[in-house]
Amino acid sequence: MKTTTTRAPGGRRLRYAVPAVVASASLFLAACGGGSDNGSDGGDGGSSGGAPAADALDKAKGVTTVAFWHAMDGTNAEQLTKLVDEFNSANSGKIQVKATYAGKYDDAITKYKAAIQSKSTPDLIQVYDIGTRFMIDAKQTIPMQKFIDRDKLDVSDLQPNIAGYYSINDKLNSMPFNTSMPVLYYNKSLFKKAGLDPEKPPQDLAAIRAAAEKLSKTKGGPADYGFGAAIYGWLLEQFIATDGKEYCDQGNGRDGKATKVLFDQPESVEVVKWWQQMVKDGLAANTGRDTKAAQAAFKSGQLAINLESTGQLGGYSKAAKDGGWELGAANYPHIKAGTDGGPIIGGASLWINSANHEDVNQEAAWQFVKFLASPKSQAAWHIGTGYFPISKGALNEPADVSYRKENPLFDVAVKQLEGTKLSKATQGCLLGVMPQARKASEDGLESAINGTDAQEAMTKAADSLKGQISQYNSSVG
Repeated sequence: MKTTTTRAPGGRRLRYAVPAVVASASLFLAACGGGSDNGSDGGDGGSSGGAPAADALDKAKGVTTVAFWHAMDGTNAEQLTKLVDEFNSANSGKIQVKATYAGKYDDAITKYKAAIQSKSTPDLIQVYDIGTRFMIDAKQTIPMQKFIDRDKLDVSDLQPNIAGYYSINDKLNSMPFNTSMPVLYYNKSLFKKAGLDPEKPPQDLAAIRAAAEKLSKTKGGPADYGFGAAIYGWLLEQFIATDGKEYCDQGNGRDGKATKVLFDQPESVEVVKWWQQMVKDGLAANTGRDTKAAQAAFKSGQLAINLESTGQLGGYSKAAKDGGWELGAANYPHIKAGTDGGPIIGGASLWINSANHEDVNQEAAWQFVKFLASPKSQAAWHIGTGYFPISKGALNEPADVSYRKENPLFDVAVKQLEGTKLSKATQGCLLGVMPQARKASEDGLESAINGTDAQEAMTKAADSLKGQISQYNSSVG
């Protein structure tokens, strides 16, 4: 078994086995009987039952415990613990949430798969965005839409582009929790030295190249390289979405099970050719697949333009302050000017388990989910972690307004999200083997940067997934 690493938005490293994981996932799903007939189940694909009666907690005796598995560590874990403690205090004698770190995202979902087989899943689990298709197909959870419909809950406060990722046919499968977005970061000080307008950042590939030609040392500019970003599949997905195109077929896996990826199509190959030529001409650095390497190069001033998650804003702001240079941020660029697509959110969401769980535990988990999604909680989460709030109301909380006044660059992401039209392209691809697809696209991009014909590299990468996608789909019906 070959172990491979990739990254989740924000630079987190993920580990998974390729391609044996596909066979094991197929056997696993077949064993647990998971799988909806297709991908257009209106949000019921992840259901092993409906929502419990609304009075389930009222009938309970004593304290109901909610076992909650999450993948947050460091500062993020500290902030999550504060929210858990606040909820437990408010619900003392009635509900107690017991939060457990289940490892990084990929480790957490591996642990979850084992727990399904042993019938020991937690009441609530946090799962990364690219695990969504698997969670639906496993049929272990109650779609959030069941609770929303039962309670006739007004969810208009949810950011539509964030809820959209986790929805099929406008039915919410899981509750978004921690969300990130990609933006373009640039060094305003280097722009000034190169004679560029620091208030007019480049917003398409041609403009980035034009700026890089003035910024790069090879052309007499002030930076080692005008551009640099990690060889990271998430970034390629963003370019496809900003061009208004879909990453996989079947309406990005939302009209039915996706049968192939589309990153070998002309639009994404154009990005790969551009990146390849930028490196060849000495205008872009090849920092490899490690996001931390690209981040470090940008922080040190070696790169003038960088593509990264909103999660890096804090670190980049500190680097700029410490280094005596000015940081800029702008919308994620388009392949060509004039297209009206937008970027895809990243992060993770919350899933309430149904199979082998009592109604009272399901209901208690739902109360906690609602608490985490509230404007006040989301404002605290945003301020404490830098993740984008899923709640529109959170942006109006006094503490959040104050935070954004102190960190005005974050409003770039706010306006970008608000200005992105929700479509199947911007919802992102639902694919059972999405982690492997992201890794394959990185294989293709890296191969092209190292000299292989761009079309050949991306076609080979896309073809490498055909068997894995077919095997996964056949295992879930």
